[in-house]
Amino acid sequence: MRKTLIALMFATALPTVAMAMPEGTGPMGGPMDGPRHGGQMHDRHGKGPYSQLDLTREQREQIRKIMGEQMHERKQVVDKYLEKLSPADQKAMKDEMAANHKKAEADVRALLKPDQVKQFDEIQKKQAERRAEWAEFKAWKAQQPQKAQ
Repeated sequence: MRKTLIALMFATALPTVAMAMPEGTGPMGGPMDGPRHGGQMHDRHGKGPYSQLDLTREQREQIRKIMGEQMHERKQVVDKYLEKLSPADQKAMKDEMAANHKKAEADVRALLKPDQVKQFDEIQKKQAERRAEWAEFKAWKAQQPQKAQ
């Protein structure tokens, strides 16, 4: 039951993540305003719930902000229920998610040309650096209230 609930929560969070994409360059360095990443917040068929509304850029940004907040709130709910799982189940879930991520990364790498693989590796390295910086910042931020007391 718990695993089903967790899987359901992750599945419901995925569309929110897709709709909350920021404008600008995508994770692979290309533009995100083309037909694949459209500014109109589309589903996999190119027509999304907001595509027929003729939204202004401001409205799209506000909707992205709302969807981002919703995604954050969903993550908090998922985290709340994850804390109730046993440490063994938590570790198993994290390990499975990491394995799925590595498999997807390997599948993407297999599709790339040699020069694209090199660029992909550079992007992965930059992302790893950003994650390390973020972890360092979170650790620093966690220590701030302790210093004030």
